[in-house]
Amino acid sequence: MDGDQANGQTQGTGRRALLGAAVLGAGGAALGLPGTARAAGRRTAGHGGRGLKSLPVPTIIGHRGASGYRPEHTFGSYDLALDLGADVVEAGDLVPTKDGHLVCRHEPEIGGTTDVASRPEFADRKATKVLDGVSTTGWFTEDFTLAELKTLRAVERIPANRPHNTLYDGRWEIPTFEEVLKWQDEQTRKRGRQVWIYPETKHPTYFRKLGLGLEERVAKLLRKYGKDGRNSPVILQSFEPTSIQRLNRLVDNPLVVLLSSANSRPYDFVEANDPRTVADLITPKGLREIAGYAQGIGPTLDLVIPKKADGTLGEPTTLVSDAHRVGLVLHPYTMRNENPFLPAEYRKGGAADAYGDVFGAYKAYFATGIDGVFTDNADTGLLARADFLKG
Repeated sequence: MDGDQANGQTQGTGRRALLGAAVLGAGGAALGLPGTARAAGRRTAGHGGRGLKSLPVPTIIGHRGASGYRPEHTFGSYDLALDLGADVVEAGDLVPTKDGHLVCRHEPEIGGTTDVASRPEFADRKATKVLDGVSTTGWFTEDFTLAELKTLRAVERIPANRPHNTLYDGRWEIPTFEEVLKWQDEQTRKRGRQVWIYPETKHPTYFRKLGLGLEERVAKLLRKYGKDGRNSPVILQSFEPTSIQRLNRLVDNPLVVLLSSANSRPYDFVEANDPRTVADLITPKGLREIAGYAQGIGPTLDLVIPKKADGTLGEPTTLVSDAHRVGLVLHPYTMRNENPFLPAEYRKGGAADAYGDVFGAYKAYFATGIDGVFTDNADTGLLARADFLKG
């Protein structure tokens, strides 16, 4: 372990104790959901609290807003997630512009989430780049100034699954992270409850090599708006553990390491010739290491309950209990209502845009003891939570 890692571990351990992050606490009564406070109380011995402990359990996190109903990472999507009752809004996935601003897009390649491909003035910006080892062709945020990006409009990313969302193509522009922080304050005042956000640093190693480091920019804006404390309503996440370690040295916010498939390697590990895979990170040893600098993990749902060869759910792993044992919360991703995204036994018919028995799937995942879940359909998630908490 190098000096930075050791320093990050010391800081993270102290902050984790202050957060009391063994599990999230009760706070769902304000949402008026039957049994929320009671069931959350079972998980936390009735303790309330600030910061993470103020959130209901299981926490319903609006994935890129309400992306089941509106084009993702737009204020239309973020607003609707709050209207539907999401406890936290994932606003947003952070990527930089050419002039160093942070904007909210799922990926730096924006050909599939904006109308850039139809803009003749930007035809010459189309490029092929190697993004985390993968050759990718399209239009990239780092090749546009913020002013240029602001002329674009968002479109639905997966129209085959969500044809109804194409109704809203062209309506909203690309938000900046600074606009999101201001929006968070405005919505907190408007709605009379604390609005939480859950931004992610996207491809941090890639952007650092371009001279566009993400973590320092995130920290600067959080400090500017007074949102860099351990009880701040901003949870930071990344698929690269070193990005979370860097954030751990810059801010006191709750931090979450995202985990992809078991056989995958975080790209910062690839760059550093670290041979470990996600399978190594979810061992008791790997989880103890993560707990030294983060408060939670965001695994794929398949790491919680693997699928069998036929696509149906198998037996749950020990990930939930192993993570809880070292004080980490789990916010897996992503619940979606449409058939193709559900385990096979919960699908209804074969239509790509039809809804399956998502309530059955929620019940199976909630039963594992997860602390929350990312969902494209916050209203569905809230109903599923109410069902679950009623027992």
